[in-house]
Amino acid sequence: MHRHTRKVRRLGVALTVLIPLAVATPVASAVSEHPATTTSPADCALPGRTGWTDEGHDTDYNQFQRPIGTKHALMLFVDFPDAQATDSTAGYYDELAPAADWMQKDSYGRVKLDITPVDRWLRMPQESTTYGFDRGITFEEHELYVRQAVQAADPDVDFSQYDMVYIVPTKAAKAIKFSPTYLYDPATAGIVADGKRVKWGVTFGQDMWRWGHKVVNHETSHIFGLPDLYAFTGTDYHRYVHGWDLMGNIAGPAPAHVGWHRWKFGWIDDNQVACLSAGGSRAVHLKAVESPGGTKIAVIRTGETTAYVAESRRAIRGDAKACSTGVLIYKVDSSTQTGYGPIQVVNGNPEATPPSGCLPLDMAAFRPGQSFTDPTTGVRIDVKSSSPLHDDISITKQ
Repeated sequence: MHRHTRKVRRLGVALTVLIPLAVATPVASAVSEHPATTTSPADCALPGRTGWTDEGHDTDYNQFQRPIGTKHALMLFVDFPDAQATDSTAGYYDELAPAADWMQKDSYGRVKLDITPVDRWLRMPQESTTYGFDRGITFEEHELYVRQAVQAADPDVDFSQYDMVYIVPTKAAKAIKFSPTYLYDPATAGIVADGKRVKWGVTFGQDMWRWGHKVVNHETSHIFGLPDLYAFTGTDYHRYVHGWDLMGNIAGPAPAHVGWHRWKFGWIDDNQVACLSAGGSRAVHLKAVESPGGTKIAVIRTGETTAYVAESRRAIRGDAKACSTGVLIYKVDSSTQTGYGPIQVVNGNPEATPPSGCLPLDMAAFRPGQSFTDPTTGVRIDVKSSSPLHDDISITKQ
């Protein structure tokens, strides 16, 4: 699990019961088109309500890093008195470095990760078992770990040149198990090196060898303000989105960021968003989120912090292994805490038998002739037709 840490609390909030959103049904007849009240994309942007990582568009870019432009990341390699490295740092860098290319493609070139490795092992002053990773690690323990790594590198590194730090442990350090994100606390003195505060970082663990380079993209997306989409409780940790966004299952078959995240990040523009915030209906020509250009998402706002989103997904680029293609529909609630389902995918094909390597929710994409309805909110989405990179849909709100 990749839960990032925050001072004082461990994100222990009450579980929200997961209620089925709606069902997929064949389109019985064409939906009558009623003119929609004119709405701008801003009318479908949701406010954050959790005070932390969430799906709101009003991200605090003092607390989080703005996900636009070149981000200079320093990669440090650390070992410990009880877990000393005997191998080269090169293999560790090679495992994680492809994250830069992945992020650049996923953002349509709007974010570039410029990763600079310090190609030697830095000895930490404490044994690897003393940092608290086996206990889930508190903010204070995590900040100590980051501080000591920065201090070990400071004589040879000008930290004022970097936006964030990636700290990679030796394979010998089995106690450094998982990969939390470090987000600074502006109310404390924090970590300062070369006259600049170290605000953001990722401390990788042994799970990086399971997840590969996309663990960099997942954790860096926390630095950009995204919540976790996997579940913090229960036994089915991927019941909300499964493999449709790497904020859920990092190793999922379709890990590209959903269109809502791309809009939140500024990777797609307002004019690429079709918004329906009042009653009526409209036709939308969606272009696959994996491919640049075109209208990327259709948003139907249903409340102060809630909306349904429809987007086109294809088995190309970052989603080359997608288990299903077509229109992905999901519910967004920007008041829901990270780890408790702020995004929930609607399964358009609950009776489908998933092929090897896929799970039921990976089959969720709607195809022409299918529709989604939610009687409670008066929302209906009809999939009309598709082509290699597009889906034509009708969205309606009663």
